[in-house]
Amino acid sequence: MRSTSQNGLRLVWVYPDLLSTYGDQGNTLVVERRARQRGLEVSRLDVRSDQQIPTSGDIYLIGGGEDRPQRLAAERLIRDGGLNRAVANGAIVFSVCAGYQILGHEFVNDLGQRQQGLGLLDVVSTRGEGARCVGDVLADIDERLALPPLTGFENHQGVTHLGPTARPFARVRFGNGNGTGDGFEGAYSDTVFGTYMHGPVMARNPHIADHLLKLALDVNALPPVDDQWYEALRNERIAAATQPA
Repeated sequence: MRSTSQNGLRLVWVYPDLLSTYGDQGNTLVVERRARQRGLEVSRLDVRSDQQIPTSGDIYLIGGGEDRPQRLAAERLIRDGGLNRAVANGAIVFSVCAGYQILGHEFVNDLGQRQQGLGLLDVVSTRGEGARCVGDVLADIDERLALPPLTGFENHQGVTHLGPTARPFARVRFGNGNGTGDGFEGAYSDTVFGTYMHGPVMARNPHIADHLLKLALDVNALPPVDDQWYEALRNERIAAATQPA
């Protein structure tokens, strides 16, 4: 992992004008706050879709969006090329829903056409034919990441299939996840992560934010912080996911 700058960690929130559905910008706020709680220097840059993506960021966060903004975001990210160059340099990317699909090889856009993605994750997304996936989710994160169970809220029609080089981010206990029926939720490969979980997912799962910080700092542990508020929210949402409809 490359070292961070002398000015500390650099967070980049990608295209808030196109991809910020369901409060996903909260993910950036949580990562930033948990860094500051530990006395870490951190700077944050919100990059709109008419601006270039910087390649010097340490952690890039991408949210969900409606179908047309998703297409526009994919087209502009491909044309820009900055996010791909940043990942090639060792940057970390965490994406949600529409952002998750954009990181794959292709997805179905608002015109019903196959849209090229960034190819940063070995996944392909199609449009589901059945009922929309909506509701609270509880899943077990891949044991290699050594993180507690995942809680989030899904609301998507997409179905995402993993290729051989992508690992499932989690296995669902309650909910749908990727929509393929195999119980997988999200995907990751090296420093690139994707999930369908809103919530925002970092507020429900602060340990994911900490995992990104550890990757960026190239450390195995971080100083502890007060998780009382987060744990109260987690327990509430985990109970909601496990209660019969």
